[in-house]
Amino acid sequence: MSTNSGWLSSRSGTPFELDTGLLSEVLREHRRAHGISQADLAQLLNMDQSYVSKIETGQRHVRDLEVLLGIAHELSIPPRRLGIADEMLRPLPAPSTAVLVGVPDIVQRSQEDWCRRRRDLNRRRNRLAREAIRLYRRDFHIGGAPFIAPPAWMPTAPVRLESVHLEWEDNATGIEVDGTEPEAAAVLPLRAPGRRFDRYTSAIRYLDRPSLFENRPSYRLLEVDMSPSESRLSCGLATYFDKLDLSEGIAHELAVSDSGKNTNTHAPPDWAELPLRALIGDPFDLRRRAVMPAIETLTLRRDRRTGAGTFLLHWRDPAKVATAAGIYGLIPAGEFQPSSIASRDRENDFDLWRNMVREYSEELLGDPERDGSQGQPLDYDNWPLYRSLESARQDERVRAYCLGVGLDTLTLTATVLTVVVMDGDVFDSLFGDTVRINSEGVLVATAESSKVSDGVPFTEANVRRLLADEPLASPAACILSRSWRFRSGLLPQQGSC
Repeated sequence: MSTNSGWLSSRSGTPFELDTGLLSEVLREHRRAHGISQADLAQLLNMDQSYVSKIETGQRHVRDLEVLLGIAHELSIPPRRLGIADEMLRPLPAPSTAVLVGVPDIVQRSQEDWCRRRRDLNRRRNRLAREAIRLYRRDFHIGGAPFIAPPAWMPTAPVRLESVHLEWEDNATGIEVDGTEPEAAAVLPLRAPGRRFDRYTSAIRYLDRPSLFENRPSYRLLEVDMSPSESRLSCGLATYFDKLDLSEGIAHELAVSDSGKNTNTHAPPDWAELPLRALIGDPFDLRRRAVMPAIETLTLRRDRRTGAGTFLLHWRDPAKVATAAGIYGLIPAGEFQPSSIASRDRENDFDLWRNMVREYSEELLGDPERDGSQGQPLDYDNWPLYRSLESARQDERVRAYCLGVGLDTLTLTATVLTVVVMDGDVFDSLFGDTVRINSEGVLVATAESSKVSDGVPFTEANVRRLLADEPLASPAACILSRSWRFRSGLLPQQGSC
């Protein structure tokens, strides 16, 4: 996060405030509903009465997540009443450690070095992505973001999402480069003397596991054509870890290569130090490796009267996520994957919009993640949130667009770039009480905002500031840049829609 200003709400090195007045309201309501005094409530919460009084009057703010979760537990209220997703009650895995009894020193040192390098990678993802773009031809660069795509992947104007045709391939080609090759040895720590972890995801699982780390079936991107005559994505099926084994491996490789170098040098990264990345060859050859795309969405709340917009911003917590950690992204964002393990859901969920609505439910409303672990297919037609959004789409009060597909330069992972424009009344009725803390990180707003759903004003100054000064995920940077370019069509003034 930028250290030279406080324009985004922040405290103690994290880009968010845990309390915005919800707790004071909850405490007062609880006392009224149960007919108890402030002293009784203080005793129940094991707090001093004067402290409870200051919370209720707004003189003190509770910003410790564990304290808030403890209050929710003692008062028997769902965490979302305090703006916290229910999933935050899930126990976190115990922190991994490489210091194990009986582990030989050479193995311990290898694992400790790997963990140190991975932490360094997560701290420097934004800068490393900007180094990585120098490895690829300029005619593939998209705007000022560390993001690349061939012309056929980027339409010249936003495409309505319903016009993007999805095709299914049952017999997709095998994966030629998967991150288990000899070239990957430098990014895989020792598991035993003379034996390395066989996959990068295995090292993450045992040495640096985040709270969200499960191998799920995911749609594999095989072809992209966003040319004016056709908007088409061709997909098959693979798994999430197929993606991470290579994408996080090449990111780790670049972090090691870049470590200790003079940051003022103008020399690009040296391909000779990046054998695993070099093995990939053409980054746009989607059939050579496993490319499981994410879908990231700029959610614009449109004021119908003025045409002005605001958007939601998300900080991804490194303790919770395996990718794009420690930086800002747009919300919702998630992997393009089925909602259940049932084979029939490969077809039921093979739809960009359905995946986006599931992410809205999970990331903004704090609903349990539809994570592929259930056998029952999701009945979209009878899901209230989906029905409400579909009805609003039919009336043009919600409009969804695709801006193209591209690759993050650090990891070479693909993202489908989307924008959803919601009229203010629709947004407020569905997401006005969005949670602030979810299973992947924290929603943020400008320091002047009264609540997190107010978001960030969609202005040239704010867009430029995010692109230039903040650690912003490359897909988010590309979406913001292109959306600002196409703003007149995305946010029509009153009477022009």
